Amino acid sequence: MRKGKNEVKISTRNRLPGRITEVVKGEAAATVGLQVGENHMVCLITRESAEELGLEADKEVIALIKATDIMILTDDEGLTI
Repeated sequence: MRKGKNEVKISTRNRLPGRITEVVKGEAAATVGLQVGENHMVCLITRESAEELGLEADKEVIALIKATDIMILTDDEGLTI
C-alpha cells in the first residue's frame, strides 16, 4: 500500500478495494456502504473516523478486514451463489 511517497506497511491480508455508495452519520457511529466488485458491504465505524477520513459517496477506498468470527449461512432449499 502506498501513501504519497511513503510506503505504508500493514499486516492485514484481507484487502478489498471498493467505492463508497453512502455514508450515514449518527450521533456516535457512521454506517458506510461499499460496492466491492459485484458485492455490497456495510461497515460500522465511529463518526469521528468517518469525518477524519473525509468519507463520502463515490470515494474509492480499501476495506481492511480483520475478523475473529465468521458466520456461515445455510438454506434448507439450497443456496444460489
